[in-house]
Amino acid sequence: MSQQDTPISTDELQAWVDRQTDAEASARVATIVAQDAVLAARASAWASQRNALHAAFDTTLDEPIPQRLLDAARPPRPRWPLQLAAALACVALGGVLGYALPRPAATPAAGDPLAGLPRAAAIAHAVYVPEVRHPVEVGAEQQTHLVAWLSKRLGSPLTVPELGASGFMLVGGRLLPGSEGGAVAQFMYQNEAGQRLTLYVRHNAASPETAFRFAAEKELSVFYWVDGGMGYALSAKLPREALLQIAELVYRQLQRGGAPG
Repeated sequence: MSQQDTPISTDELQAWVDRQTDAEASARVATIVAQDAVLAARASAWASQRNALHAAFDTTLDEPIPQRLLDAARPPRPRWPLQLAAALACVALGGVLGYALPRPAATPAAGDPLAGLPRAAAIAHAVYVPEVRHPVEVGAEQQTHLVAWLSKRLGSPLTVPELGASGFMLVGGRLLPGSEGGAVAQFMYQNEAGQRLTLYVRHNAASPETAFRFAAEKELSVFYWVDGGMGYALSAKLPREALLQIAELVYRQLQRGGAPG
């Protein structure tokens, strides 16, 4: 049997290797792979690559962010007055419309199950923000494809917030490996001054919904929360209050499932 004769796509095979398929789909793909030596070899190679990546990099989630990455992520000084005014206007509008925003809570203790969320988001931010030619896998010009692709890989419909009111425009996004083998989405934004921020999204079904929490690594600020079984972390080299304004804008749009009307 050849791959052309089977109803299995590359995405389906990859999802099966990454253990992202349900029981019925897993059984179907396993049957097809067992009958096709080419597919079996490809799946085995992908699984070996996945295991090697986890073995090589999972431990970094428990390590502090290297100073060289934090230094490399330092952007040009932003132009704040206009951006803050726009952000404050959006927050005021949200209050008029009656949106209930979670208020910031204290940073959790090291043993808190959510402690790994801001750390993982900060590491991903520090790694990809300095990239000039390849900061994302899929650019903003393919936003429809980007959202569909990442939604499929995470197994949940995703929303890309519109942050133009805060002076940040979408650059694009990428797929990242999670600490427990799950998929993670990262969306990157940039303002006219070249400052970048990232939104890190992963499943957090085992954690209760939380208010905004704040974490800091050197000059990098992270606001994170859990809502609807999903964990979100917004990272940027911004003052705490400035990033909070943007986090509230993101939260309102995620609650409505789209950009502001």
